[in-house]
Amino acid sequence: MRRFTVQGTNTGFTCGHCGTEVPPLANGSVRNHCPACLWSLHLDVFPGDRAADCGGPMRPVAVEHSPKKGWMIVHRCERCGHTGRNKAALDDPNFPDDYDVIVRLSSRPEDDR
Repeated sequence: MRRFTVQGTNTGFTCGHCGTEVPPLANGSVRNHCPACLWSLHLDVFPGDRAADCGGPMRPVAVEHSPKKGWMIVHRCERCGHTGRNKAALDDPNFPDDYDVIVRLSSRPEDDR
């Protein structure tokens, strides 16, 4: 199956979990999670394809470090259980992901996730 990013989807949104008004990323990439609470929506089958039919809220459950991509936020869909990974946007000059939330997430015991 081919991976691709939908063009023209770098738009702002209102977080469905915490209500934060989230602007698009400054570098032109597509932001798929709230930088304040790290929650997302289950919209993709593969990153950027917007092909998922679920649309459920995705809870941030862990963070991982990738040698190629840097910090990755692991999300689990509250509706269908799908797990996905998304690159943290720590370098966005306008509205970076909240580093303190990432640190708290990384230090939570496994059973609290």
